[in-house]
Amino acid sequence: MAERKFDLVVFDWDGTLMDSTALIVASIQAACAEVGVAVPSREAAAHVIGLSLADAMLTIAPGVDEETCQKLVSAYRVHYLARDHELVLFDGAIDALEDLRARGYQLAVATGKARRGLSRVLEQSGLGRLFEATRCADESFSKPHPAMLLELMDELSVAPERTIMVGDTTHDLQMARHAGTASLAMTYGAHPVAALESEQPLALFGSMAQLREWFACHG
Repeated sequence: MAERKFDLVVFDWDGTLMDSTALIVASIQAACAEVGVAVPSREAAAHVIGLSLADAMLTIAPGVDEETCQKLVSAYRVHYLARDHELVLFDGAIDALEDLRARGYQLAVATGKARRGLSRVLEQSGLGRLFEATRCADESFSKPHPAMLLELMDELSVAPERTIMVGDTTHDLQMARHAGTASLAMTYGAHPVAALESEQPLALFGSMAQLREWFACHG
């Protein structure tokens, strides 16, 4: 096995570990229809995944006032929570995380989810035990600002050159670049492959099994 290059692996949640892109898109579209603002396309709704919920809604509906933004946020939560029990982790996600832990990596999460939402899915999935630390957009700056990564590295005493971010959006990869860390991209999530490639991650993967193999050989 190659000498390990990284000590900390930080994962995005939605679209990276959990297969939630379709539900997020549908919930954004339903919220917009309910509140009476223009309903975005699938591509436009998917593009804001990974941002904080308020930032996502302001991107989807630029120029709306604060009251309308809060109505969008509230409507989104109702639609999302009505079906979030249907969500599942991507194939191989648990095996990959457990394998990384067994190899001695520290694992963390940096997500656009709110703390309440992340706590709920960590409990439901049973994955909370695998992560040393987590950061959410409602307690830090939204991606692509580097704050969540910088805070995680500081908390776990890991240098940027020993940290790598795993995500499915350009927001994740830009956050990594701004924080001075390496990144890896998952191609089955919210953003198209060409957009991910433009951010020059170390590698792109179409499955968790491929990610796991990469770490065994290169990580």
